[in-house]
Amino acid sequence: MLFDTHCHLDTPAFDADREAALVRARQAGVSRFLNPGYDLASSQRAVELAQRHPNVYAAVGVHPNDAREFAAETLDQLRALATQPKVVAIGEIGLDYYWKTVPPQRQAEAFVAQLELARALDLPVIIHCRDAYDDCLALLERHGRDLSVVMHAFGGELSHLWRALDLGCTIGIGGPVTYPKAQRLREVAASVLLDRLVLETDAPYLSPQPHRGKRNEPAFLPLAAAVVADVRRMRIEDLARATGDNSVRLFRLEQTHE
Repeated sequence: MLFDTHCHLDTPAFDADREAALVRARQAGVSRFLNPGYDLASSQRAVELAQRHPNVYAAVGVHPNDAREFAAETLDQLRALATQPKVVAIGEIGLDYYWKTVPPQRQAEAFVAQLELARALDLPVIIHCRDAYDDCLALLERHGRDLSVVMHAFGGELSHLWRALDLGCTIGIGGPVTYPKAQRLREVAASVLLDRLVLETDAPYLSPQPHRGKRNEPAFLPLAAAVVADVRRMRIEDLARATGDNSVRLFRLEQTHE
């Protein structure tokens, strides 16, 4: 059974059929789901969703594109949310230089503050990084070496992969690995250590190739898994088992969150 380690089921895109989407996912072989927040409101929704559904878990955090107003009060509210049942990580947090909506220094301040929060609460971290790998990895080298980190929707170069693996990071791969021109990402999927690999959809975003331009959902995770299994020359069942075990270990679900 597959584990979707990054899906935004709390978003309005799922308001009409959230329950049905979960049913379709389970029918497709996806048995667990992690819903990260991207601001305080979505973090609260993620917590509430996780508390309503078995095998749905939450992460809380402020995305770099939502970090303009990040303040001490924001951190206090995140700390309170992070202590709620079934919250298993801080995220998604990081750096995004693609949209250029928040100054890089402001993003970095919010990023480091949330890394410190994760350390204080002994929680793993889910990283969003877009067009900012050198700066993101440099901040992790300075502020995150002792943290459990998953690089969500990895899109860096192989040189960034080696740096991330040297830091102990886990690599998240999803729908883009199915795109015809995504040869570099398939090389990443083939190269990353198996015990550092997890799978994700980022639903409702980043739909895999047969559904590009349409809403993504967790039921589509097997499409990405099939490509990753192929480039690694594995059976999809073995990949599902290994990445599921990695996810359970990373988010410590064998402890108290079932």
